[in-house]
Amino acid sequence: MAVNSPNSPRQKMINLMYLVFIGMLALNVSTEVLDGFELVEESLLRSVKSSTQRNERIFKDLEEYFKANEEKTKAWYVKGDHVKNRTDSLFNYIQDLKIRIVKKSDGKNGNPEELKHADDLNAAFEIMFEKGKNDGAKLKSEINGYREYVISMVSNPSIQEIISSNLSTEPSRKAKENKQTWEESMFWQMPVAAAVTLLTKLQNDIRYAEGEVLSDLVKNIDLSDYRVNKVEPFVIPQTQIVMRGGSYQADIGLLAQDSTQQPRVFVNGNYLPDEANGHYVAGAGSTGTFSVTGRIEMPQPDGGLKEYPFSTQYNVVEPIATIAPTLMNVLYAGIDNPVNIAVSGIASQNITAGMTNGALTPKGNGVWGALPAAAGKEAIITVRAKMADGRVLELSNKFNVRRLPDPTAYLTYTDANGNAVKFSGGRGLAKATLINIEGVKAAIDDGILNIAFNVLRFEILTTDNLNMSSVVLSDGSQFSAAQKEVIRRLERGKRLYVTGIIVREPGGGERRLNSPLEITIN
Repeated sequence: MAVNSPNSPRQKMINLMYLVFIGMLALNVSTEVLDGFELVEESLLRSVKSSTQRNERIFKDLEEYFKANEEKTKAWYVKGDHVKNRTDSLFNYIQDLKIRIVKKSDGKNGNPEELKHADDLNAAFEIMFEKGKNDGAKLKSEINGYREYVISMVSNPSIQEIISSNLSTEPSRKAKENKQTWEESMFWQMPVAAAVTLLTKLQNDIRYAEGEVLSDLVKNIDLSDYRVNKVEPFVIPQTQIVMRGGSYQADIGLLAQDSTQQPRVFVNGNYLPDEANGHYVAGAGSTGTFSVTGRIEMPQPDGGLKEYPFSTQYNVVEPIATIAPTLMNVLYAGIDNPVNIAVSGIASQNITAGMTNGALTPKGNGVWGALPAAAGKEAIITVRAKMADGRVLELSNKFNVRRLPDPTAYLTYTDANGNAVKFSGGRGLAKATLINIEGVKAAIDDGILNIAFNVLRFEILTTDNLNMSSVVLSDGSQFSAAQKEVIRRLERGKRLYVTGIIVREPGGGERRLNSPLEITIN
């Protein structure tokens, strides 16, 4: 008798096949990931440029205060100059690493902003762990030193915590499980597109840290001693790339303000309470590009208010994680197969999809139902994503359509404690219990698939003391009166077989189960 063992080849294939559905199987894996990193890289570069310009303005103000009153502002200016130089040094070192990695993959004319071999898996590791240099360990050491230095320069505990988190070199939980160092988890088997994006994020994080230190230094200067002829609002986001499920956070305020006056901040039409101190938090429950606009009202000496408008935006993207063993892309005919469809950086309302050899129906939250028409034929799922610039990105993936495996026949009854028991043969069953069971059921219920089949008819087979066999037919899925009479006459230790089981598939077809249900009478 066949046994549905969890170690059977079919079971192993099902287990592996459903790992595919955890990821975004409906997409072309390499294209999706690389395009996703390109979008993130572009956004990060804009953020780096914006942060650099903002920091330069803050430092310029610090220089002007130093020129106006050297004696009072020298200590703050010297600290600001040192922070700027140290930040530029680390920033340029990271930029040099990006250029070296890209030249390793694309040749001497390689440009980090125009990758030719974005999927190269060796270039980053070879550069970061080049014999005799080990830039991976050096980068980690430089970041650690810079992080501790910058944290010591900031007085706000919440800002210290953000900088500490952004510039942490603590290996992730997964890296620890794989016994990897921080640098190994960052650059081992990492495509060039990912390595460049990770390094750009580090550049963005150190510019953020630099801005916080410079802003803190400016706050330490008593601005009432100077004529402030330029006041600008600022929006300092922790990051402009937010993964769905996280939150967008930013600090909003003025570069120069009277410490005796509390500005009023309005964001997207809502007043930001004074106790928030300009710290704005917005949930990121869906993907897309979102705007943060508003104004800051500042009391004037004449009793009036002066408004300073501001505007910025941030992107919410899906977490980039794809598991796709391409040899096992399988859909089952006759059932609605759940498929997750998402494109990094694209909102779900801008994604459409279709399939050959079947129908594809959206279920919500990025889940689609794929209903193949026929087994033995290929099904192609095609996804079209509308980009922010109007371009349509088209991705596709092929699936093998297979017939559902045979279900397992079983009986159900209630034990003495009132618990439902599922009996699938291979052991004894009390005669009284068997007589009270109404009929036979069948289902695929292996912990992964959970699909019921309708039993149309079956037979019971018994043998007498002379080894003469008798077959009695059922009443549909129920034990017939004749079958129950046969069961009543069976002696203890005798066996009966539920065989010739005919079931109706979810797609409508009929099939005969090859494995009988064996029952020993206790």
